[in-house]
Amino acid sequence: MSDERPNAGTGRRPSIIGKVRSVTSHLEMFAPPGGPPAQPPCEGTEIVRALAPTLAFYRFLYSGVGGPWVWWSRGQMPDDELSAIIGDPLTDIRVLWVHGVPAGYAELDGRKGDDVELAYFGLMPEFIGRGLGAYLLDWTVRHAWRRPIRRFWVHTCDLDHPRAFAGYEKAGFELFDREDGYEYLLEGMTLPQHVADRAIEKP
Repeated sequence: MSDERPNAGTGRRPSIIGKVRSVTSHLEMFAPPGGPPAQPPCEGTEIVRALAPTLAFYRFLYSGVGGPWVWWSRGQMPDDELSAIIGDPLTDIRVLWVHGVPAGYAELDGRKGDDVELAYFGLMPEFIGRGLGAYLLDWTVRHAWRRPIRRFWVHTCDLDHPRAFAGYEKAGFELFDREDGYEYLLEGMTLPQHVADRAIEKP
C-alpha cells in the first residue's frame, strides 16, 4: 500500500472521502496442507466457480464482502479494466452459496503462472460467525494446490476482520513481510469498529 492517490477511473465511481493509516501483512505457503479437509458447517452449502461474471454481480460480491472492511480499489477501477481481470480465464472466482444465497467468495489470481495470489476473500456480514469462513478458506487453499503451483500467497491489513490474520495462519500461511501505508475510504464507508478511533486524513 502507498499514500499515492488511486486513479479514480472513468464512469460513475464512488468518491474518495479520506484515507486512514494501515499495516498490511503478506503471508505465503509453499506446500499444500496436510490432514483431512474441512467439512461444510451447515447443510445447503456449495462452492461454485463464477465464469466471467457480470460487472454488476462482481461489484455486488466485492462491496458486500469488502465494504465493512474498507476495500476500495475495485470500487475505483474503470469498467473495462475490471472486466479484463474478472473475465481472464486465469482469474478463478469461487462463490460460496448457502441455501441459494451468496454468502462470500474467494478470488484466486493465477495470471503470474505458478505464483498464485488469493487476491480477495471473505464473507457477507450476515454469514460471519457460522464457521463458513474457515471452511471456505480451507477449501480454497486445497483447491489452489490442485494445480502445479510453486507458491500461494495472500495479503491482509489491520482494517480487515480482526480474526483475518489468525485465520490465514491457521490455514497454513506464514508471514513474510509487513508494510505501513494507507487505505482509502469511499463515500458511504465507515471504519470497522475495532479501528473506529483511527484518524481519517484528507485524501
